[in-house]
Amino acid sequence: MEQDDPAEALTELRERRPGPLELLQVAAGSGLAVYAMWALLLQPGFRRVPLRLQVPYVGASARQVEHVLSLLRGRPGKTVDLGSGDGRIVLAAHRCGLCPAVGYELNPWLVGLARLRAWRAGCAGSVRYHREDLWKVSLRDCYNVSVFLAPSVLPLLEDKLQAELPAGARVVSGRFPLPTWQPVAVVGEGLDRVWAYDIHRGGPAGQAVPGPGSASILGTPSSQSG
Repeated sequence: MEQDDPAEALTELRERRPGPLELLQVAAGSGLAVYAMWALLLQPGFRRVPLRLQVPYVGASARQVEHVLSLLRGRPGKTVDLGSGDGRIVLAAHRCGLCPAVGYELNPWLVGLARLRAWRAGCAGSVRYHREDLWKVSLRDCYNVSVFLAPSVLPLLEDKLQAELPAGARVVSGRFPLPTWQPVAVVGEGLDRVWAYDIHRGGPAGQAVPGPGSASILGTPSSQSG
């Protein structure tokens, strides 16, 4: 039996156009791979959280991280990132002198990745990452809080922040503003924009003023209960 020439077979394979069934198989395989990646990296832990409180992971950009730090740099007290993902904000906060810096993340794979990043940066003993539901974390000793969460959960987050944060604390929200609070500073544009909110004894308040590279926000502070 005459053996096929490997070179000819490869050329024929390259020139042959896939049929509809083959294209469908490729699409199905790609979809399965994407689902497997999502299930592996993003889904663990979500089953423990009500659907309305689940927040998908989207890593902060370098510019977003820098904008957060520009509003927190030099402040005393504990710094926390709620939903810390791969830990980049916590690590950057520690590097710019915000100590202690702590991240809370429910996904075990992302917590592991954050700890690996800290170890590679030589900061494994200086920053902390906890696998914990951010809705169950006590914020009573936190003075600097970073959040990059979905708009759907921000009203509930306002209630938690107002109930637990001490006077003098600052909250920096990335991508989306807190819906009813008045910011004291805004930095950046578009999706890179971040908003800062200060907590006073009567709750969050303050008249917006320009921050570095920011635009001022006009209006009066919204009244807060509690």
